[in-house]
Amino acid sequence: MRSSAICRAALLALLFGAVAQIAGAAEPPAVAPSPAPRADGLASATFAGGCFWCVEAAFEGIDGVRSVTSGYTGGSVVNPTYEQVGEGATGHFESVQIVFDPKRVSYEKLLDVFWHNIDPTDSQGQFCDKGPQYRSAIFVADDQQRRLAEASKRAIDESGRFPGKVATEIRPAGPFYPAEEYHQDYAQKNPIRYSFYRSGCGRDRRLQEVWGASPE
Repeated sequence: MRSSAICRAALLALLFGAVAQIAGAAEPPAVAPSPAPRADGLASATFAGGCFWCVEAAFEGIDGVRSVTSGYTGGSVVNPTYEQVGEGATGHFESVQIVFDPKRVSYEKLLDVFWHNIDPTDSQGQFCDKGPQYRSAIFVADDQQRRLAEASKRAIDESGRFPGKVATEIRPAGPFYPAEEYHQDYAQKNPIRYSFYRSGCGRDRRLQEVWGASPE
């Protein structure tokens, strides 16, 4: 369940209930292919860090990142809707899939941005959003991504920064389903609503407590 103090569902209803209602009636998006080697030399990375609006915003604008798509992964239902995932019964994580140019930005850099935009200690969700769909995870596309992800997680565990073990999971990447169009580039399209949600959820406040500085 989401936090009793701040519920993103309530914020959504308050801010753009009509938009969500219309979009919810649309056909679910088609499944995107699982990560695979690309002929164009680009690569993909998939991360879950709570609200996909916020994770998407963290990666957009990074040199070498070609696209960031909000969506759902890790579950058992084909073409899930936002409402289905929000109920927490499909097994999906709110997540983002990043297409990037490895010659311009490394996977290690993307991992660093990811870690500094989540609370790795929270096993119940992220910030005000609680439930299995809001847990943090790294979905690795191949052995190299797994090795780098495990090394970065181990480094954080061994740093002594946190009293317990890092709760963020590392899972094999699978089918990724783009979220409904009204979720894409949400921070850019709806800056006031996004700012209101992010502030109300306490994301930046908690990130500063965890990392000691504003997220990148």
